Amino acid sequence: MEIGMLIGMIVGIVVLALGIITAKSSLLLFVDIPSLWITVGGSLCAMLVGYSIKQILLIPTLFRVALFPPKYNFSELIVTIVSFSEKARREGLLALEDDLDELDDTYMKKGLQLVVDGTDPELVKNIMETEIDQMVGRHDDNKRMFDDWASFAPAFGMIGTLMGLVMMLVNLSDRASIGPYLAVAIITTFYGAVMCYLYFQPLASRLDVMTNNEVLMRSIILMGVLSIQSGDNPRIVKDKLISFLAPNLREEIAEEVSD
Repeated sequence: MEIGMLIGMIVGIVVLALGIITAKSSLLLFVDIPSLWITVGGSLCAMLVGYSIKQILLIPTLFRVALFPPKYNFSELIVTIVSFSEKARREGLLALEDDLDELDDTYMKKGLQLVVDGTDPELVKNIMETEIDQMVGRHDDNKRMFDDWASFAPAFGMIGTLMGLVMMLVNLSDRASIGPYLAVAIITTFYGAVMCYLYFQPLASRLDVMTNNEVLMRSIILMGVLSIQSGDNPRIVKDKLISFLAPNLREEIAEEVSD
């Protein structure tokens, strides 16, 4: 679990509440049902206009994925690929077929199966790169929902502000109604900003980082598969794969691989 994400989402609201309390104001001043209807309900309806219900129903799943992201062990991945390289150099590419059933990673399994089947290297590269591109496209479509909701929420906050101002101006003669209408005008903008900057934009950023990590993992696998197919020396394979990583990780992983 990404405990930092959960802490940020909860403590963010607590911090805002503490700001209100320490300003010697009441939290109830910031609870306004009409403003919630306009901002939350309006932005959700805009999402339904722009996306299918099937896509909208993916949002809880995407939230769960962001909270419980897959963990990638790059050192273990590189060790596995180097061991396949050593076996292929020692026993031939066909010897790798015995190990394919034990692989949990379907992407690596597919790449090695193509190699074992004697597929042309350029075709192997094209097939595996296409898989990466399609994966990135799917992830970008999912992330875009949070990007769009992050833009819709403040927009409906402004719509609520305009509605509140109109209602207030129309009823200026009724002094008792000015306060509630002004509250709608101001609080809708507040709700929209909180939804955008505390939840939807950070969630979109987190999903983007997760996609980059998966692309990195698949790029390492792709390079490893192509290196195995070309018969590269295992030490060269190791150096190629380590080059994908940040400098602060290379030395640590190089030591693990050499062991």
